[in-house]
Amino acid sequence: MAKILVIDDDEAMRSVLRRGLETAGHSVLEAANGAEGLRLIEAGGIEVVVTDLLMPEMDGIEVIFNVRKQYPSLKVIAISGGGQLPPEGYLKIAQRGGARRILMKPFKLEELLQAVKDELKGGTSQ
Repeated sequence: MAKILVIDDDEAMRSVLRRGLETAGHSVLEAANGAEGLRLIEAGGIEVVVTDLLMPEMDGIEVIFNVRKQYPSLKVIAISGGGQLPPEGYLKIAQRGGARRILMKPFKLEELLQAVKDELKGGTSQ
């Protein structure tokens, strides 16, 4: 399966996503913010990034723009529950910035697993 990086400032969310992805056979790394996530991406080997959008230090939008500039073929799935904007507002910004898939929290684990599967198959952007 794939090596997946989950970036989210919510430790419980990271844990749930990690367990679900590992149960599906993936290897998972975790980061609590975008800066930490970019360091793990720079270390190499990441195939898919699942990033929350609203986080301290460096948000997911910044992560996506950095990934697109430095690693244009890296697959990115954006997740968000919103903030000052409705979640779909942040997710649309993420999609325009290069996230190939977007999921609004709360989402079902099956939705994330399907998005990862589609990305690994080289699926088209939704």
